[in-house]
Amino acid sequence: MNLGLQGKSVLVAASSKGLGRAIALEYAREGALVTIASRDEAQLADARAAIAAATGSEPFAVRLDVRRADDIAAAVREAAARHGGLDALVTNAGGPPPGGFEAFDDAGWQSGFELTLLSVVRLIREALPHLRAAPEGGRIVNIASMSVKEPLPNLILSNVFRAGVQALTKSLSLELAPDRILINTVAPGRIGTDRLLTLDRQKAEATGVPIEEIQRASAAQIPLGRIGTPEEFARAAVFLGSFANTYVTGQALLVDGGIVRGLL
Repeated sequence: MNLGLQGKSVLVAASSKGLGRAIALEYAREGALVTIASRDEAQLADARAAIAAATGSEPFAVRLDVRRADDIAAAVREAAARHGGLDALVTNAGGPPPGGFEAFDDAGWQSGFELTLLSVVRLIREALPHLRAAPEGGRIVNIASMSVKEPLPNLILSNVFRAGVQALTKSLSLELAPDRILINTVAPGRIGTDRLLTLDRQKAEATGVPIEEIQRASAAQIPLGRIGTPEEFARAAVFLGSFANTYVTGQALLVDGGIVRGLL
């Protein structure tokens, strides 16, 4: 399938590792002009080199702390200037810390909001003028979590603010349709990233159960019987954020191996 991404300008936030890096790599494989962004400059340089080695196309790299409005404005501005505009945006950020309701004071809630939801609002706001000017319309993909469909234990901040991301996606799908901008959320289940490993380690320490046992039990709950890979997730995300997608907007796509049982 031709995804229509050759020569398209794409900005992928939080793309020095994990899901963001896998998405940036998949876009580069499809011939897009990719801008990668992260606050960790060493990891950013490593991602840039790895993507160039794998695809022959070196992405443009910009420093971005998604909690900072001025960083977001600069990253979008630099990506658009480098590649003559912006055709697609992938919003992404590291997950907020785990914990239940009573684990967080006002500062914790504010930090989770700024990282997980306000960063998406700001990225989209800055990108919209460029996406509206894109010759074929624009694409926005918001990376969230399967918690948009099923709240997860001990992840109260993620549950609340990821649901807010999908509410934003659905609302904007109506507002942006006349501008030919399609927006969707892609929600990972248990995908093999550093974030998942960190959560499993914390659970192992809290329960005294070996991490290997926790991982085996987790995989057993997935109908496909295994943890997903970042590459599998990236292929789904890049399709929705491509120009082969011409009629899907406002949706939350689960890439979860079937673990979420809900109908909606």
